[in-house]
Amino acid sequence: MSTAADTKTTAAEAEAVRADGARTAAPAPAPVRDPAPERDPAPAREPAPSAAAAGPDPAPAPGGPAALRALARWLRAAALRSAAILALLAVWEAAPRLGLVDSTFLPPVSKVAAAWWELAGNGQLAEHTRASLVRSFGGFGIAVVVAVPLGLLIGWYRPVAVLLGPLLEVFRNTAALALLPVFVLLLGIGETSKVSIVVYACVWPILLNTISAVGNADPTLVRLARSMDLPTPRLFQKVILPASVPAIFTGIRLAGAVSILVLVAAEMIGAKAGLGYLINASQFNFAIPEMYAGIVTISAIGVAFNQLLVSVERRLSLRRVPA
Repeated sequence: MSTAADTKTTAAEAEAVRADGARTAAPAPAPVRDPAPERDPAPAREPAPSAAAAGPDPAPAPGGPAALRALARWLRAAALRSAAILALLAVWEAAPRLGLVDSTFLPPVSKVAAAWWELAGNGQLAEHTRASLVRSFGGFGIAVVVAVPLGLLIGWYRPVAVLLGPLLEVFRNTAALALLPVFVLLLGIGETSKVSIVVYACVWPILLNTISAVGNADPTLVRLARSMDLPTPRLFQKVILPASVPAIFTGIRLAGAVSILVLVAAEMIGAKAGLGYLINASQFNFAIPEMYAGIVTISAIGVAFNQLLVSVERRLSLRRVPA
């Protein structure tokens, strides 16, 4: 009896152990979570264009507003500069036609322009202009080469200035045209006398302005250069010449105008070509429009030559500060 009861007890315990193992092996149920609230999807962003895809910024058109404004400013400035010349030409054209002056001695500017065009067409104007320019520029160049070094020498060395000062005062107050007969007597009526009178007339403005420029150099800069033991050539190169450029070019510009004026007067005596000869011959032949055409040509050459010298002065003045 006891054996049967023990067997039943053992079977019950084994069944209980199997039930506990099954419960242990079964997975635990997952906890239930509240569903997350739905969100609106974020709007998709468009990709930014790359610099290579966008390309360079478009350049302003050549004929844009800036170009038009610059052109308008230039036209306004040109009109302002030429207003006086245009007014003179208008009066010159109207006065003979209205009977205010005798048109025989002062023809309208249109007739003078027609005469100038005729002289240019048949080659006479070019021939006379070439002869005058060779004489004028030749004498002017010789005067610059002689007067600038001499002015630097006289302005820098006091004994030389004291020695030559009285002689310079005598000759600079003697008009070049007053000495024209002397040049003709000594050198003849050929090219030598004409070039020589131009050299004489051009030397004085350049020489006197160069002497004044050297004398007015900044003494502080000169003393500073001397304290650095600069030799005289380097002192002239670094201090004296840069400070003297404006005054020297003032004299050169004056000499450029004088070279043309004196040459015209010299060509009226014993010359066979040149603008002075053209003016004188036209007067004697009573070709008044041709005479005024020669005068206008001389004025145009003088203005162009002066503008050339101004341009050269600006270029040199930009470089006059020693490096």
